[in-house]
Amino acid sequence: MKFDAVSNVFDLLQFGEFGDVNPSITDSATYTFMQAKTMTETFEGTAEGCFLYSRHWNPSNKFLADALAAMEGTESAWVTGSGMGAITCTILQICKSGDHIISSRTIYGGAFAFMQNWLPKYNIEVTFVDPTNLDEVKAAIKPNTKMIYTETMTNPLLQISDIPALASIADNNGIKLVVDNTFTPLMVAPAQLGAHIVVYSLTKFINGKNDCVGGAICAPAEFINALSNVNDGTAMLLGPVLDPLRSSSILKNLHTLHIRMQKHSQNAMYLAERFRENNLTFLYPGMSDHQGHTVLKKMMNPDFGFGGMIAIDLKTAEKASAFMELMENKGVGYLAVSLGYFKTLFSNSGKSTSSEVPEEEQQKMGLSAGLVRFSMGLDHDIERTWQKIKSCLVELKII
Repeated sequence: MKFDAVSNVFDLLQFGEFGDVNPSITDSATYTFMQAKTMTETFEGTAEGCFLYSRHWNPSNKFLADALAAMEGTESAWVTGSGMGAITCTILQICKSGDHIISSRTIYGGAFAFMQNWLPKYNIEVTFVDPTNLDEVKAAIKPNTKMIYTETMTNPLLQISDIPALASIADNNGIKLVVDNTFTPLMVAPAQLGAHIVVYSLTKFINGKNDCVGGAICAPAEFINALSNVNDGTAMLLGPVLDPLRSSSILKNLHTLHIRMQKHSQNAMYLAERFRENNLTFLYPGMSDHQGHTVLKKMMNPDFGFGGMIAIDLKTAEKASAFMELMENKGVGYLAVSLGYFKTLFSNSGKSTSSEVPEEEQQKMGLSAGLVRFSMGLDHDIERTWQKIKSCLVELKII
């Protein structure tokens, strides 16, 4: 039977306390017990369905976590106060001093900085590789390697990781494959392709409103239980809790994700076709000549297209800046970081979301100084949007 992430979410019956069609929002930091032994059992993790303290679990966060687990097809999930909270807690739950990680070189700048600059202080070594070069991944494995980390569609170069192939490498070597699926929710289901743990920045497409920050970890129940253990669980002890009010709003927005992803993808594909017609240098996995196109087609759910992320290479940061400023002035969208918003967002990756990556590393990964990354919005008339972009390109004599 075909895995149906959207139906899995819609099949959940999550009522409020008084039969509300929306789950009740938990406005409590702590929870009372009628019997002292139940509190003790809750601390020990043996009291099923009981809540202790909102940094551990609370009903609002549990509703969202259950919905995300249903979407990914994992046994369980945990929500955090940010995408970086999800990434860092996962890494620190798996790795300790003396361990080794293999990571994609092209990842979100914050994740790169954490691995490159923070983990060495705790004697955790990281080898950065091209995730599309499976031989390079295999060659990087050491006896102390505990994790392979990648993004389904990498940020910002839109490379495509072959998740089944990477999962096979991980399984054959007793390593965990951790996949950040932030760019491709619903499009790709990494856990169904062999990934052991899937992480998200909920801030982006899943929430879709740019009104809050959140993260998620989708994984087997054993891992989530260890992560949330009151004695040594990384998420419990580091405390990256998501506010219940935000959990509630993200859960509601999750139910429109399938419609939004379809529109994001349609708009990005339209723009890619216009870029091609005008002989522009650009990146979009939906085009047949994109290096990762075949791999993505093998993994994806075609109902949701090839995603809302597209990038154009203008060669220099100066030209990129002039282009972005002009686009904002002409109403194309906003010069802003982040993605998954209902308006189009654009930024020069090397100077923004990948600025934590040293210039020499940017060159190694092939990141052009003039790369402008677009997160296509939900524009109703995408031809109108293209005409605005085209006028900017003409004005700057790019086309």
